[in-house]
Amino acid sequence: MKQFLITIAGVFVGLLLFFVAIPILLIASVIGAASKGPDIPAQSVLMLDLRESLTDQAGSSPFAAFGGSGLSVMKVVTTLHEAEDDERIKALFIRLPEGGMPPAAAEEIRGAVKSFRAAGKRVVAHSQGFQPTGVVTSTYMLGAAADEFWMQDTASFQVTGIANEEVFLKGLFDRYGVVADFQQRHEFKNAANPFLYETFTPEHRAATLSWMSSVYDNALLNAAADRRQSPQALRAALESGPMSAPEAQVRRLVDRLGQVEFAEETLLDRFGDDAETLEFDDYAATAGDGGGDSGPEIAVVEAEGAIVTGTGDTDPFGSNANAYSDDVAEALYKAAKDDDVRAVVFRVSSPGGSDTASDQILAAVQAVQKAKKPVVVSMGTYAASGGYWISSKADAIVAQPSTLTGSIGVFGGKFAIGPALERYGVNVENVSVGGEFADAFTSERAFNPSERAEFSEFLDRIYQGFITRVAEGRDLSVARVNEIARGRVWTGAQARQLQLVDETGGFYQALATAKRLAKIDADTEVDLRRFPAQKSPFEALEGLFGASAASVRTLAAAAWVFGDPRAQALLDKMAETRLRADGATVLESARVD
Repeated sequence: MKQFLITIAGVFVGLLLFFVAIPILLIASVIGAASKGPDIPAQSVLMLDLRESLTDQAGSSPFAAFGGSGLSVMKVVTTLHEAEDDERIKALFIRLPEGGMPPAAAEEIRGAVKSFRAAGKRVVAHSQGFQPTGVVTSTYMLGAAADEFWMQDTASFQVTGIANEEVFLKGLFDRYGVVADFQQRHEFKNAANPFLYETFTPEHRAATLSWMSSVYDNALLNAAADRRQSPQALRAALESGPMSAPEAQVRRLVDRLGQVEFAEETLLDRFGDDAETLEFDDYAATAGDGGGDSGPEIAVVEAEGAIVTGTGDTDPFGSNANAYSDDVAEALYKAAKDDDVRAVVFRVSSPGGSDTASDQILAAVQAVQKAKKPVVVSMGTYAASGGYWISSKADAIVAQPSTLTGSIGVFGGKFAIGPALERYGVNVENVSVGGEFADAFTSERAFNPSERAEFSEFLDRIYQGFITRVAEGRDLSVARVNEIARGRVWTGAQARQLQLVDETGGFYQALATAKRLAKIDADTEVDLRRFPAQKSPFEALEGLFGASAASVRTLAAAAWVFGDPRAQALLDKMAETRLRADGATVLESARVD
């Protein structure tokens, strides 16, 4: 019976592979063939739609686009860098989102837009309105960097400031008997505050208003400079309240009014009858990675999302939700061992995560440095808590002025829901064997005094270790780091003043710093190599299905059941991939047609 069930399971997996995996691979093959890109018209206008979901980094999986738009900040800035020197690309047309953009992402793309304009290319931005959501001021700042700022004439202009909302659950928890038993290091580490308090603590409010003011002031300064207005005049115009598009034009907040189609046609007309629009993704597929193809090599290693232990091989769609410590560390170690690599630019966009996972990655950073290769961190939207941990010992740190960083602290605890569930007739009862601490994290009850004391010592050790690493990496005293840490979030601009960051700027600023530290002439073109390289469709699915002999046998069964040459070809390819990974030399497969 057991063998029968195993056989049935194998057939089921085989069917899944045949009807799901193989079609996906065929689609990916088509995508791969198309990725060589269309012919680029001699008079091209790039069309960049920022209304799509935007990550900081491109996923390493060839199926990343299936999980979202596939558009990333890094893809935008490196593609625009390539387009600067492409004579076929005459202009850029940007469609702005109605809501807010991550401030650091808007700053990075703004820098790329200004560099594109400095190369003699024209930029037009179009908005279908600005809604009062979060950090919409940053979206406006990006639009202000264009040569012409268009707005749909019937749209609403609501760019009046920055808002941040917290939902405090303490009163609800008290009502139903839920105990949030958390500890934080220290008073500014406010991640658990919504569970512990009914309103902002003074420290929570002060820190939040501080970073929000820094982000807002920077957006106003940038937009005012691009709109050729004083910051005071621009602030007064924006904060005067919601207004119509015609009113925004009268106040010199936008240049022209019209539907998006009219704005596109007007831009195309500037370049003659032969001008054509070109989708950004299509051009990006033809462009390189922003570097040369024969110069000194600089590795680019990326980490986006929550920092966790393990590997992302089981996530073939590359959602960028997590930065897996095994994967990031392996990429850094490979860069350290590669004799052709002269330096590493480590792109970090993470709000934090596991301390052990963070320390694994930091150890890999130090391995690169021991190999006599400088490591320069380029911070994205945020590099806070664990994101700062993995950055702290780099040779240099470059952040956008509005990057959220710091948060040098730790928190932890549990929810005790036993008393709450008792009210509904649910009994949570725990049994354990071992030491007194074995059942400390049961949800049945809150910590007892001895458990709370032990857990407090545990958090103290992590916090002190974090402080020590930052002090060593930033060449600061432990006392000074403890003073500016305490869990507080800083913007990149603030962090630079505190010596937590060396420079403000984006990826190409970090690249310039890496070249300087590696003693590569500033004018020398470098070859950027991504570690790890993007996986092939076969490698991505191999990871999903375990890359095991069992999965190969299952696929073989599917090929036998259906007698389909596509399945057999996939089997051959997987076997070849496995052999190459094991170091074998594989000759071209013999074919009998």
